[in-house]
Amino acid sequence: MMARMTTVLISNAGIPGTSERVDLLIREGRIESVTPSPSSSPSDGSAPDAVIDADGLWAIPGLWDCHTHFTQWSKTLGRLDLIDARSAAEAMAMLRSHLDARRAAGTLDPHAFVVGMRFRHSLWADDEQPTLAAIDAVAGEQPVALSSADMHCGWVNSAAARRLGVHADETTGLVGELEWFDAYTKFDKAPGAAEETDRLLREAERDAAGKGVTGIRDYEMAENIDTWAARFAAGIDKLRVRAGVYPERLEAAIAAGWHTGKPLPGSHGLGEVGAMKLISDGSLNTRSAYCSKPYSGITPATYGTLSYTPSQIARYMRLATEHGFTIACHAIGDEANAIVLDAAELTHARGSIEHAQMLRREDIPRLAALGLEASIQPQHAMDDRDVISRFWAEPAGIPYAFHSLHAARTRLRMGSDAPVAPLDPWMAISAAVFGTESSSREPFQPEQRLPVGVALAASTEVGRVRLHAGDPADVVLLDADPYAAATPEAMRAMPGHVTMTFLAGTRVH
Repeated sequence: MMARMTTVLISNAGIPGTSERVDLLIREGRIESVTPSPSSSPSDGSAPDAVIDADGLWAIPGLWDCHTHFTQWSKTLGRLDLIDARSAAEAMAMLRSHLDARRAAGTLDPHAFVVGMRFRHSLWADDEQPTLAAIDAVAGEQPVALSSADMHCGWVNSAAARRLGVHADETTGLVGELEWFDAYTKFDKAPGAAEETDRLLREAERDAAGKGVTGIRDYEMAENIDTWAARFAAGIDKLRVRAGVYPERLEAAIAAGWHTGKPLPGSHGLGEVGAMKLISDGSLNTRSAYCSKPYSGITPATYGTLSYTPSQIARYMRLATEHGFTIACHAIGDEANAIVLDAAELTHARGSIEHAQMLRREDIPRLAALGLEASIQPQHAMDDRDVISRFWAEPAGIPYAFHSLHAARTRLRMGSDAPVAPLDPWMAISAAVFGTESSSREPFQPEQRLPVGVALAASTEVGRVRLHAGDPADVVLLDADPYAAATPEAMRAMPGHVTMTFLAGTRVH
């Protein structure tokens, strides 16, 4: 990390949504005092090492993305992005163009995987779905593997299927979620992958800092503890990181002495062990989220799937709780959420429900009653609003019940699930506040929108929009007040108003 100033005074900074101006005194990586402007010098009479005049700027706590797959998000900065494809034909046209451009540039290794990200076939017409024939026709013997937007399935050509050792449906070319989860990790072992990953991780950190992000919860499907310790040692250290642990690695982590909150070696206080991340069911887009009612328009009837049995979920929660781990439990369908809440009640687990996308009305107050947080991704509601009407036409609960959870006094934490949505808290805030991506489209479930202050607070680690004495000196200075953003377009443009970002008192943007 860059050399840290011992004492920094940020003077005359605005408090968003108010006319107040304050002086922030930073000492040794923490906020020592927050006083009305103008304030006097430090109480010990010393002069600060640096004074930053924040006249015309607003100060907020550093932003967090509380659900990321950070390595995979980083890879999107260097891989084919198919998010804008509106059909299989458009996706194949984009793939063909990508392959042609790389051939022309001399960067296409015929033996290396070409990886694409974020195709959304759940929004494509029935006659515009993926096929093995189509991807084979474009890719030939070049191994090509495309990941769906929610990362719960892959679309591969025959050459890639052979290399990965996976079963691709002979008609669609799709690989199911559990097999895909395992296959996806193999891309990082290819020749040159380590160097590319290092470069893209550093680029992703710079991108995050430019948006005012100072911390992430990382649920990459990998050995995150050792991985992040190595990254901090290598100078990839411009974010605070809570490194999640998956159930299959939990016993080994316990045996090694890890628990939630334990500092990662070499991270200088920026890295900690995070929660046990358990995926209880699938996703809406792949019709695998576990629901009590069948999906609309699907024959034969399907209710989705559980990734673990209810008893296995409870066993992992109990093991985590008894050994100092909080939980971060992925649950999307209403039945999955009910099962997860039952298991948390049985085991006294603490932590978060990740996504909580559809909740029965009677389950909404249970999160707060059980001391659980709701880790939500508001941009998913924007991406899924048309999918919901297609596959959850008669839901058993409320999809994306943001305001209902807030009204029930559940602590909200917001994130992106990057790369499913971009790592951008302002996008999440905009989706939560306005309920739409565009002023030209009506809000989705307007009754579930959140006030600006609630959404902004849920995008910070401290859970509030004001900095207090004693907080880590993670500070963002903005040249526009987010409370004044009157449209979704204005809120989504807020990254362009991030003037400075400080991490532990060090300027990283």
